[in-house]
Amino acid sequence: MPFKKTEISGRQIAAARLLTGISRAELARAAEISVAMLKELEASGSVSFPGKKKVAAVRKALEDFGVIFLFEERGAGAGVRLKFTRLDAKQIGRLENEGGLVAEDDVP
Repeated sequence: MPFKKTEISGRQIAAARLLTGISRAELARAAEISVAMLKELEASGSVSFPGKKKVAAVRKALEDFGVIFLFEERGAGAGVRLKFTRLDAKQIGRLENEGGLVAEDDVP
């Protein structure tokens, strides 16, 4: 049975993490799961995780780091790629989380 377009596999999680250059500890912290759980998810290979909250948290964290998940389509396999470089994603996160009103720091 093929994956649904919302399901990701352990291989995609592992590939996405390596592609972004983040450690397991960084990803686990961002997804609010344990490093042991992340290691278990990555080790599951091509198994998909439909409807799992922890996998959804990992997916969101990876997407926040600039990952785009590619799903099986027209004979092409699933995969991952970067939307932004790691530095771009970090800079965007810094700017989005600086706080305050938008116009507060505008120079007249």
